[in-house]
Amino acid sequence: MKTNAIYTYTRSSNLFASAKKVIPGGVNSPVRAFKSVGGEPIFIERAKGAYLYDVDGNAYIDYIASWGPMIVGHAHTEVIDALTDRARHGTSFGIPTELETQIAELACSMAPNVDQIRFVNSGTEACMSAVRLARGYTGREKIIKFSGCYHGHSDAFLIEAGSGAVTFGSPNSPGVTSGTAKDTLLARYNDLDNVAEIFDANSDEIAAVIVEPVAGNMGCIPPEKGFLEGLRTLCDRSGALLIFDEVMTGFRLAQGGAQELLGVSADIVTYGKVIGGGLPVGAFGARKEIMSHLAPDGPVYQAGTLSGNPLAMSAGLATLSILNSSPELYKSLEAKTRHLSNEMAKILDEKGMPYQLNQLGSMMSLHFTEEPVVDFQSASKGNNPKFNAYFHGMLQRGIYLPPSAFESYFLNDALSYEDLDRTLTAFSEVLKEV
Repeated sequence: MKTNAIYTYTRSSNLFASAKKVIPGGVNSPVRAFKSVGGEPIFIERAKGAYLYDVDGNAYIDYIASWGPMIVGHAHTEVIDALTDRARHGTSFGIPTELETQIAELACSMAPNVDQIRFVNSGTEACMSAVRLARGYTGREKIIKFSGCYHGHSDAFLIEAGSGAVTFGSPNSPGVTSGTAKDTLLARYNDLDNVAEIFDANSDEIAAVIVEPVAGNMGCIPPEKGFLEGLRTLCDRSGALLIFDEVMTGFRLAQGGAQELLGVSADIVTYGKVIGGGLPVGAFGARKEIMSHLAPDGPVYQAGTLSGNPLAMSAGLATLSILNSSPELYKSLEAKTRHLSNEMAKILDEKGMPYQLNQLGSMMSLHFTEEPVVDFQSASKGNNPKFNAYFHGMLQRGIYLPPSAFESYFLNDALSYEDLDRTLTAFSEVLKEV
C-alpha cells in the first residue's frame, strides 16, 4: 500500500468517461457515482482480504465490504473454492438443486422464527415479495415504512427513502404512481408514538410494518430502547405483520441477525448481502403458516428464473458455514469496530469537533453534527461539506469509506488492528484539513 503518496486516478477517470457513454450516470447503482461527495468514482480491479486495489495501482483499506456481504473478507479461500468448483459443473439450470435445500436448512437453523425461506435475486426483490406476502396473508393493503429506511427500489418503498434517493434530492421518485403512494404510510424512525397515531388513524387497514431493525441507509442508527418491542406490540394488537428488513443486518450482527442480537421477533424477515457471499442473492423467510400462502402452496405469486441459482447458493452456503462454525467471529468484529469508533471519538474530542458516532456490532457511521442522530431528520442535519472533505482526505490516504454521509460502514473479519491503527492515523491527519 502506498504511504505518504498522492493517489492518481487517470485510468479510473478514463473508464468513467467511457462508462457514461453507455451506462446512465456511468454507474449501475447511483451512490457509486460520487455525486454526494464530489469528484469521480474509482474503478476497482481486484480485492483480497481487507483490501481493494484500483485500476491505477492504488490500494485501500475497505470499510464497505461490498456494502456488507464480504463479512469474512474479499476472495476468502473457502468461498472462492466452493464457487469455482460449482462453476465447473454449470452455472444455472432453472431446475432445483440440492444446494438450495442445504443453504435453506442452514439459514433456517441460524435465524430465529424462520421455518421456511424463499431465495430471490436481490434485497429489493426480497422486500417487495415480503410485502406482497404480508398483504396476501392479512387481506389488507396498507403498509407502514419509516423515513430514511431503504428497502430497495420497488415502487412501494420509494415514497420517501434514504441513501441514494436522499443523496440525489428525489425521495419521491418519478414513476411511482399516486395509487401506490396512498398505500404506503410514513412514520418517523425511533418514534413509537408516531407509529401508534398511524395505527389509530388506519384501523384494520395495515397489513405490515416494515423496518430496518438497525437502520443503515441514513448512517448507522440503532433502535432506541423499547422501539422495536413497541412495534411488536402494536402489530400484535392490530393483526398486522412485523417485517424486519435484515438485508444489511442478517447474519452480520449475529448468527441470527438483529432478531437474535436485539431479542425481538419478526413475522417475516428479509435477507441479502451476507447470505449470498458476494453474489446477487436475496431471501425472505417466516413461520410455515405464513410461507404456506406463497405459490405453489398458496395463492401469493412470486417467481424468478435465476432464484436459487447454483453459483449464488454455493457462495452463500460457504459464507454461512464459516459464520455458523465461528461464533467468536462476531465478538472479534464487534471489538474491532468498537476500537475504531472509540479511538475516532477520542481524536474528535481532542479536535473539539461536533460529531455523532453511532455503532452497533460491525456497523458504524460518523455524522458531523452536535445533535444525536436517531432518525432521518437528525441525520440530515450533518455537515455534508465537512463529510465530503473527510471522505476525499481518507481516500487519498488509502482508506475507502462509504461515499455518502447516509451510509453505514461495514467492517470485515480480515481487518487487522494494524489496519485500524493505520486508519486512525489517517483520520487524525485528515481532521487537520477539514
